[in-house]
Amino acid sequence: MKQIITPNAPAAIGPYSQAIEHGGFIFVSGQLPIDPATGSFPEGGVEAQTRQSLSNLKAILEEAGSGLDRVVKTTVFLADMGDFGAMNGVYSEFFSVPYPARCAFAVKTLPKGALVEIECIATNG
Repeated sequence: MKQIITPNAPAAIGPYSQAIEHGGFIFVSGQLPIDPATGSFPEGGVEAQTRQSLSNLKAILEEAGSGLDRVVKTTVFLADMGDFGAMNGVYSEFFSVPYPARCAFAVKTLPKGALVEIECIATNG
């Protein structure tokens, strides 16, 4: 197993890695919408938070020599399923056909009061 670490995404806030590369795949931990430059969530609600979470995923994948075009599966956690449409609109800006497989669901709460958290599995470059 190879640990993936980049300063271009927020550091892990617990006993986990930003990502692990193993067996031809990259397993990226759930990314909160934390701007690595400021340590804060962006202003602008779920759209801005989704954009930041996906930008964090992208940075980690690029550090591993991969990219969003190699993502095979995502999981999206929402604080409110009413935000699904807004999240989906931003999500579609980052992925194209063939879209990755995806699961999206609402959870009771997310760390630090986030509106969204996204994880993914990608093939390595």
